[in-house]
Amino acid sequence: QVQLVESGGGLVQPGGSLRLSCGASGFPLRYYAIGWFRQAPGKEREGVSCISTRSSDGNTYYADSVKGRFTISRDDGENTVYLQMNSLRPEDTAVYSCATGPFCTNHVVWHTATDYTGEGTRVTVSS
Repeated sequence: QVQLVESGGGLVQPGGSLRLSCGASGFPLRYYAIGWFRQAPGKEREGVSCISTRSSDGNTYYADSVKGRFTISRDDGENTVYLQMNSLRPEDTAVYSCATGPFCTNHVVWHTATDYTGEGTRVTVSS
């Protein structure tokens, strides 16, 4: 079965950390740029971070709101992309999802209907 599955979300206090995983099954992630998105309650979906393929430049990109706090990485051997989130804030509360695409346009992965998207994992930052 071809799918992307996110995991690692949960409830964390402000200032805490979480590591999200985006695992692929049924296809190799190494051929794709991978982007993380988030959607907070009542808000539009926004791009958070993107990582290019290693065969291109492997560069990473971040939205200004998470720069210096979040780190995206990929382990193509494990067919997984990670999002390490540190110094979490209440405004980071959202459902986080990952998606494939051919390339990054800054911190947003170029994503079409033929690419893959996961169902998301919920992150709640609250005391």
